Amino acid sequence: MGRIISIVNQKGGVGKTTTSVNLTAAVGLEKKKTLLVDLDPQGNSTSGMGILKKQVKGSIYDVLIDNQPVDSIIVKTDFKNVDVVPSGIELAGAEIEMVELKERTFLLKYALSSIKEKYDYIFIDCPPSLGILTLNALTASDSILIPIQCEYYALEGLSQLVSTVRQVKKLYNPLLDIEGVLFTMYDSRLKLTMQVVGEVKKYFEKKVYKSVIPKNVRLSEAPSYGEPVAYYDKHSKGAKAYKDLAKEILKKHKKQKGMVGVG
Repeated sequence: MGRIISIVNQKGGVGKTTTSVNLTAAVGLEKKKTLLVDLDPQGNSTSGMGILKKQVKGSIYDVLIDNQPVDSIIVKTDFKNVDVVPSGIELAGAEIEMVELKERTFLLKYALSSIKEKYDYIFIDCPPSLGILTLNALTASDSILIPIQCEYYALEGLSQLVSTVRQVKKLYNPLLDIEGVLFTMYDSRLKLTMQVVGEVKKYFEKKVYKSVIPKNVRLSEAPSYGEPVAYYDKHSKGAKAYKDLAKEILKKHKKQKGMVGVG
């Protein structure tokens, strides 16, 4: 049964979608069947995977609002072991419509339960807010991955995010855990970067990944070609960074399974 990981930070511009697209592709290249759920109305993960929104049969909006089966809108990509649940601009109004629906916090959880066993990993690209859509993602997930940009305002809002996670654990999803914290746009030459790293490590202790995502031109260019960076330029620093992150995550989960087996 697949592990569901939400990639979440209510602060925009932290590399959330970049991480969603490239981590999904990197895990797929490690021979794991992966699904990327685009839960952001901007739909950048959808286009970043080379999917033309005009050509899709439906989107996550149809699943959440009209109860359409999620497997009917899954798009197979040209990338190894990667499928996508696409998003579209109609999702922008979904939060208002969802207010009237019964069990509105569990809609995504119910939808994904029918396909969870088909995938090794399901990644959810969340919108840059802590509204009902993100709440659905947290309720449906086993864990969350938090991308943090190495800048002055990096810690702003993190306490709010952690507080939201605690509330979701208490009310909807007691097993929700913080998968890890990922530094993006990393530049070790900058004093500020190292200061931010120090503060975040104090805050999250052992949850910080060893892998970091550097500032990289290829990472910025890849979305305009509709490709993850591992396919756009597999020799780039960005591609290597996400490959390292994928291996680190898979190794951690393999170790956890081993410990459960021993118990």
